[in-house]
Amino acid sequence: MIIENKRILLSSPHMSGNEQKYINTAFEENWIAPLGPNVDQFEMDIATYAGVKGASVTSSGTGAIHLALDILGIKQGDSVFCSTFTFIASANPALYLGAELTFIDSEVETWNMSPLALERALAYAKKENKLPKAIIVVNLYGQSAQMDKLLEISNSYNVPIIEDAAESLGADYKGKKSGTLGKIGIYSFNGNKIITTSGGGVLISDDEEIIAKSRFLATQARDHAPHYQHSVVGYNYRMSNILAGIGIAQLQVLDDRVKRRREIFDTYYQELSNIDGIEFMPELNQTKSNRWLTTLTIDQKIVKLNPYEVMDKMNEANIETRALWKPLHLQPLFKGNKFFEEKETKESIATSLFRNGLCLPSGSNMNQKDQIRVIEAFKKIVNNK
Repeated sequence: MIIENKRILLSSPHMSGNEQKYINTAFEENWIAPLGPNVDQFEMDIATYAGVKGASVTSSGTGAIHLALDILGIKQGDSVFCSTFTFIASANPALYLGAELTFIDSEVETWNMSPLALERALAYAKKENKLPKAIIVVNLYGQSAQMDKLLEISNSYNVPIIEDAAESLGADYKGKKSGTLGKIGIYSFNGNKIITTSGGGVLISDDEEIIAKSRFLATQARDHAPHYQHSVVGYNYRMSNILAGIGIAQLQVLDDRVKRRREIFDTYYQELSNIDGIEFMPELNQTKSNRWLTTLTIDQKIVKLNPYEVMDKMNEANIETRALWKPLHLQPLFKGNKFFEEKETKESIATSLFRNGLCLPSGSNMNQKDQIRVIEAFKKIVNNK
């Protein structure tokens, strides 16, 4: 049945139709326990796709970040740097371990961590004799950060980077897959991501010892012994064999999903970029964003509307939109934490993006008719005020 004026969602799950095959196999072979053949295959498939030596699938991307920080030895009182312009899941795991977070501003070129701000923060930390034990760099909305510059800076201070590529699976950075540039990479398979396992994530690395330790810690850190023996704190973070089956099938269509999301972005750009006051998220040269979400900024002096007013009016048209991430240094949870701007101005880059930004519906299962409806509604709103 066709529902007129149905709600258009921001980014809903898009199944390939092949997932049930792997789920059924798990049931037929009674591999309902947390681990099994689907987990093994999914990990191998991800590692092959990303071009890394190993992958360890987890119950969430947040859990994968927690494991990464633990493996790098983060403990109570240690310092961790993190992109400020991101979802809170990027930073929460540092709190689990008792670390102190410092937040780094964005840049206009990628909307991700500013190399200039990172350099300033590291120089200050060295002067204070408290360099971070890790830097969490986030690739927002499918666009990689300037990893070559960030790595050059971090390596000069001997600080490892965790690449939070939760939103950028399938994106390319100068010939490499997004998420593979740091010491440890993270992907998310949450329900709204470009591919999904309902819930889940993965830790990837070229360091096979890191992968082995990740699996050990994620299964309650059980020692090699004929009985249950535990010498360190562990977690219950492994992905289930059933969900891994969904992931196998989803990964097979990842490139198609990237292609479709980029087509959706291109259509939005063609139809909306000529409106005065509207600017789309840029794509850095020599990179390929997966365009997980199509995002833009609204110049409120020109458009005479703020993103929340646009969101309300789009919602009246039964279309879901969303504000950009509120920077973490502005969150009540992190009141008082250090924050380093790209440059000293009235408003940081991250704050400006948050204040002016909007996400449009971008699901790969959105049809042309629905996208036209989004475009027409957006045009009507910004033109009629």
